[in-house]
Amino acid sequence: MDPSLFIQGMIIGLTLAVPVGPIALLCIQRAVTDGRLHGIVSGLGVATADSFYAAVTILGLTAISGLIIANQFSLRLAAGLVLIFVGIRIFFSIPAPMSVKTEHETYLKDYLSMVAITIANPLTLIFFIAILPGFGVVFYENSILTAWEFVGGVFLGSTLWWIIICGAIGSVRSLISADHLRQINLISGLLIVCFGAGLLLLLAIPYIKG
Repeated sequence: MDPSLFIQGMIIGLTLAVPVGPIALLCIQRAVTDGRLHGIVSGLGVATADSFYAAVTILGLTAISGLIIANQFSLRLAAGLVLIFVGIRIFFSIPAPMSVKTEHETYLKDYLSMVAITIANPLTLIFFIAILPGFGVVFYENSILTAWEFVGGVFLGSTLWWIIICGAIGSVRSLISADHLRQINLISGLLIVCFGAGLLLLLAIPYIKG
């Protein structure tokens, strides 16, 4: 086992997870609204998708990566539309007071929904293709075991971030009133819609210029 590859994977996993984008907002919003475990499980879905793209890049699965990149327009279109839909749903949702028990989505649905949304963004694959040479990731042994050490590091690094951020937010959840939740839903919903609209706008720019 090469500890340096595992550590490099953890660093890159953290690098992917830390920036606050639409995916992070969804995980945070679930941690606030539904509880820390829902946020953490959602984050595990993100970490799984990130690890999948890391594996595709490291193992050189050119057929899969080529297919994803070739269909990135459709994937990003789907991701943009889903983000807009989810953002609108969050924006108009009216949270119940913390004292009132409400029915939440299942953990499996939290997990699978975030895997799907993250997988639908092929920019993660492009990130790995572009960033690995810059990080100086070197494989001294051309083996699947060596590759999975790196992928495992990516998964653990990303997972640790979601445990920390969603755990911290879940810890103060009881101090958040229904009015605060409503404001959080309005802001996060609007931002998620803007992210989705921005993704669609980026896709439309080449056609507008043409």
